[in-house]
Amino acid sequence: MRLNENILLLGKKVVLVPYTSEHVPRYHEWMKSEELQRLTASEPLTLEQEYSMQQSWREDADKCTFIVLDAEKWQAQPRTTEESCMAGDVNLFLTDPGDPSLGEIEVMIAEPSCRGKGFGTEAVLMMMSYVSKLGLTKFEAKIGQGNEPSIRMFRKLHFEQVAVSSIFQEVTLRLTVTEHERQWLLEQTSHVQEKCYRDGLSESR
Repeated sequence: MRLNENILLLGKKVVLVPYTSEHVPRYHEWMKSEELQRLTASEPLTLEQEYSMQQSWREDADKCTFIVLDAEKWQAQPRTTEESCMAGDVNLFLTDPGDPSLGEIEVMIAEPSCRGKGFGTEAVLMMMSYVSKLGLTKFEAKIGQGNEPSIRMFRKLHFEQVAVSSIFQEVTLRLTVTEHERQWLLEQTSHVQEKCYRDGLSESR
């Protein structure tokens, strides 16, 4: 999705930046992990395929992808590369052409040292707040039944379980953004700064 190609979102724990070709080598290394393949229901790709995937995701109108950076590491050194600060990614998919108000959200904190620090929670909140400008009022998360940490995280974010698939061995959780939920989301993300990605890169730190 080109909507976010020049957007940087600066939070307390994480920085969200567009998924560019610069991030592909590290992402490719992550996805060699059998654990991550299982948790994300992904097939391993060649590096060339990963570059093609990055390009298509940037162009697709029904996908919004951010790479999650460790904010502390990213801000510590002005010339630190984004690749060395990568923690994971957060994605939003418009999965139902008949319902443009519904988006499927997923987050992956791939870097083991970055897990358990609230990175995924902040990344999801920031993504939901950002895409609310598209008119989304309903969010779904499909999570493997064995992925208890992710299920717990989404439940803390007010998602409720609405379905279980024994075939795919996954649960579907949903959040409908009422006025009350919208106010709560604004409070949770009031600290987030939106900046221009490339032009404002040096001033962002």
